Amino acid sequence: MREISLDRLRTLVVIAERASFADAARQLNLAPPTISLHVAELEARIGAPLLTRTRGHVRPTAIGETLLTRARRLLVDADQALDEVRRQVEGLTGRVRLGASTGAIAHLLPQALETLRVDHPGIDVQVQVLTSQASLARLRDGTLDIGLVALPQVAGKGLRITPWRRDPIMAYIPADWQPPARVTPAWLAGRALILNDSTTQLSRVTSEWFAAAGLYPEPRIELNYNDAIKRLVAAGYGATLLPQEGEVHPPSPRITRRPLRPGLWRQLGIACREGALERATGHVLEALGRLRQ
Repeated sequence: MREISLDRLRTLVVIAERASFADAARQLNLAPPTISLHVAELEARIGAPLLTRTRGHVRPTAIGETLLTRARRLLVDADQALDEVRRQVEGLTGRVRLGASTGAIAHLLPQALETLRVDHPGIDVQVQVLTSQASLARLRDGTLDIGLVALPQVAGKGLRITPWRRDPIMAYIPADWQPPARVTPAWLAGRALILNDSTTQLSRVTSEWFAAAGLYPEPRIELNYNDAIKRLVAAGYGATLLPQEGEVHPPSPRITRRPLRPGLWRQLGIACREGALERATGHVLEALGRLRQ
């Protein structure tokens, strides 16, 4: 059996509700022959009469009642689906998939999500912990909508990257180490270090900072989870270099935070696909843009 058109089902429902072909034609703004044709097509596909016509009054047959019950459900579902899609097209609702590092998720993203919750409460942002390279790969294959990525990056075909923030990289040091007012590569290189793993842009930036001073220290631990790194620093297990990311105070009284000499910065960009974006994605980009530095 061929699929049944929703238009034909809607015609059947209206005829049953109005008990009249003529009234149904007027309500649906269709010609009476078109109404009759819709019913004939349905009956041909079902293989049985769906309506009885006696003395100008139209009633559904038993088979017609069964189809009408299902048809009403289908039409309600179809109307709801179209309404949901319309609301998403208008930017009132929608799902946006965003990838970022743990640091950006913990310290930067909540501010943007709070703004979004007030201005666009129907938008659902699904956040995933991803490295910059993983975010770009997911953007290319269409499984991510926005990536917060460390710069510099090569966008590649079909993507665009916009500079977003420039946050200072600071030394996070156990408080009892008594660091100088500004930490140098020479002072830090001789101590236990807990650094981001080599797959991250932050690892490359910090390695270049040490290398400019002719130093190549081996970290005690390599992680890609900044909050875990800070906990290890608070435990006195080593020092680290991490972006400040808007923190006003160190995360623990057992941690001392110091600026670097020479200074070092972590730059972030916002990556998304080129071309027209869904409105929900545009609203998330607007909220992120308010945190631009």
